[in-house]
Amino acid sequence: MDLVSSSSPVGSLLNSVDQQHVYIAGTAFLVFALVAAVLLFSFRKQKIDYNSGIFTYLKFIYASFLKPHEKGDGQQDALESFYKTQAGVYDATRKRLLCGREDMLGLVAAQLKHKVESKALRHGEAVWVDMGGGTGYNIEAMSSFLPVDSFFSHVYLVDLSPSLCDVARQRFQRLGWKNVSVVCQDVRTFRLPEVENVDPRTKISTTTSGADVATMSYSLSMIPDYYSVVDSLTSLMKTSGILGVCDFYVQSIVDVSSRNYIGGAFNRHVNWLGRLFWRAWFDLDRVSLEAARRDYLEYRFGTVISASERNYLLGGIPYYIFIGCQKDLVSSPAGNDAIEKLDASFTESPYLSPANHRQEVEKANEQSAREIRSKAYESAIINLDSNLPLPSAFYQNHHYRIFYNDLLPKHTQFGNEYIYAFNWEDPRVDHRLLNITRDDVILAITSAGDNILDYLQNSPRRVHAVDLNPNQNHLLELKVASFIALGHRDVWKIFGEGKHPEFRQLLVSKLSPHLSSQAFQYWLDHTHVFTSSYGKGLYETGGSRHAIKMVRYIFKVFGLESEVRKLCEAQTLPEQRAIWPRIRGVLMSRPLHWAVVGTEWFAWKAAGVPRNQRNMIIDDYYKRNGLNQNMEQSKDVSGKSIWEYVVDTLDPVVQDTMISNDNYFYFLCLQGQFSRKCHPAYLSPRAHVKLSSPGAFDGLRIHTDEINEVIKRITPRSLTIAVVMDSMDWFDTDGVEASSQAQTLNYALKMGGRILLRSASIEPWYIKQFEENGFSARRVGARFPGTCIDRVNMYASTWICTKTKEVERPCTDRAISSFSLDEKRSSVDHLEL
Repeated sequence: MDLVSSSSPVGSLLNSVDQQHVYIAGTAFLVFALVAAVLLFSFRKQKIDYNSGIFTYLKFIYASFLKPHEKGDGQQDALESFYKTQAGVYDATRKRLLCGREDMLGLVAAQLKHKVESKALRHGEAVWVDMGGGTGYNIEAMSSFLPVDSFFSHVYLVDLSPSLCDVARQRFQRLGWKNVSVVCQDVRTFRLPEVENVDPRTKISTTTSGADVATMSYSLSMIPDYYSVVDSLTSLMKTSGILGVCDFYVQSIVDVSSRNYIGGAFNRHVNWLGRLFWRAWFDLDRVSLEAARRDYLEYRFGTVISASERNYLLGGIPYYIFIGCQKDLVSSPAGNDAIEKLDASFTESPYLSPANHRQEVEKANEQSAREIRSKAYESAIINLDSNLPLPSAFYQNHHYRIFYNDLLPKHTQFGNEYIYAFNWEDPRVDHRLLNITRDDVILAITSAGDNILDYLQNSPRRVHAVDLNPNQNHLLELKVASFIALGHRDVWKIFGEGKHPEFRQLLVSKLSPHLSSQAFQYWLDHTHVFTSSYGKGLYETGGSRHAIKMVRYIFKVFGLESEVRKLCEAQTLPEQRAIWPRIRGVLMSRPLHWAVVGTEWFAWKAAGVPRNQRNMIIDDYYKRNGLNQNMEQSKDVSGKSIWEYVVDTLDPVVQDTMISNDNYFYFLCLQGQFSRKCHPAYLSPRAHVKLSSPGAFDGLRIHTDEINEVIKRITPRSLTIAVVMDSMDWFDTDGVEASSQAQTLNYALKMGGRILLRSASIEPWYIKQFEENGFSARRVGARFPGTCIDRVNMYASTWICTKTKEVERPCTDRAISSFSLDEKRSSVDHLEL
């Protein structure tokens, strides 16, 4: 059968071509194709790199999951069996698997920089030992934070795998770093060489006393005899050394629920399915994830920073970062003094030095003062008596954040969320009423910390910031750390604009040395607040965000955004007043308030107004309108009273204060950020100079507890000012809490000491409790319809209660501690670590 008809065009073409020519052309094509194929494959054979591209992951899969482990004589043979095949591709395949290494190195580098700045370490004299350092990736990665070749006098990489050590040597030869030594040795037996065997450029003798830094990156989980390795680190490091560890883990929160020394348990819990799966999965590669490894590390070292994270890119693998130091803080008299001094500053007690302690303690008044102990001090004594590390707060570079147990229900009730992202109290009025001086000792509620920073600009002797919500104190800590570590530009972006695209890098590399472990954990998990491209950033977070976001949504729906912008740009009061009516018609419409604002849910969840405070607003409305609370229309009256309260708040603000350049409270609510013309005083360049100066926060103490608990542990007659905001409004009228707090405040305040309080009521019911407990009360501000009490205008009255007489000592469970350094059984001098 003919495949091509001779009458077709193709057939005609073939008939016109000589058959011999066809054979020649076909043969030439085949020869050309063969030569091209040979050349192509020869060329490709020379260029194939089996340590790159798809071969990288094929090697990883084969070595990790398919290749049988070879039997050997010990751990080194086991490691070689696992790593020899994949040594050349180790770094490429571990970059996404081994998360947290760069963060750990950044945290270590930040601690070292702080030591250099505080003159505890000299640039160029530090010694670093990277235990289980493998290919040397960590040491090269450290160059992103510190100049490795000049900052460290010598760096030692210690690893038991010859294959990985070979890769490391090639790395450092390529980098040209002469101060790095690769040691193929068991980390348990590694010891620093004598000075004469170290880099000849080194002129110091600190090498023999230990390493300044030791790190372990995903190596502790692969060492069978991990107890001896962790033990060896204590003798390898200097007493002032820093330890950095990053590794996999699984653990239940039950395991750590009674430990007060781990620096917080935020995100630490791994559910039972995760614990079962990840432990079984990693066991296939002889990687052990049992909780005991991390537990023993935390037992042998003091916790500076601890964080628990997840590698969600690979299924949520749990890993942790640990920054620690030698736990033996009190082995010397200087250490004893440090604990005593801290306790004295927490409680405002006089500090009695060991030299004259026994003579002075005989005095009755001094003895009484010595009996008052902080919870931090009592926790420290209990831990020392049990041979445990001190609470993490004692190992921090700064001691303004006082130890608290973050697992107590009274703290966990807030669900890792602060209520207020900014303060709702006008500090301008506070300064006018209080006239703060350098001799003042102030106790104030933290809230968002704005007013605390305002008070500190007057340099009082001490400021005790108190808040039961740990997250409010985390926010204050972040502000304090920012002033210590950052320039005005970065501080403005974080707290002025509420956003900073580089916040995470700043947190790790600059802010971390100035944060407590709990605060660092919190902000590491909430970096999106400042870095997310959505929303308004910081000032659309917290419990009060619901009201602010709802108002902005209403403006958008009703097309009022341009009017709001004009209101915030108005330069005169008449211009501002002219714009307000249209906005007011929507924002303060009765249907909106009846459906939303007047409800109890909105009052608490969105505006942060508790039930008892809301009831005080309603009671005032009843009194003002001559109504009986038993009337049937009480439900309607409740909504009307809240509506009227809002009207009395907002109308005078627009009538009497300039939003564009003075009233930053409402400017922030409307715009979602501050402006260069309208912002709190603490965000000004002048305030930054003051608050970033050395020692600016030496007098700050941050307590995470109830006010009464803090007051009971402060030395009698030591406070001069107490600013309790509107906290008294939260008490139940039928309870004894208000009377008890009035008594304890009387006992803590000096004669003539003052209490500044605000209330949603024009005549707060608890003023009588203060008058019955040694105070004279004076209303220094009252908001009547149409008047403005301050720029916020949120409260109906402001009061100053002055102590005029002493009252009998409260018969409550006073914080008289049974722990004393004078008792031999619990003395720091007689306890061994």
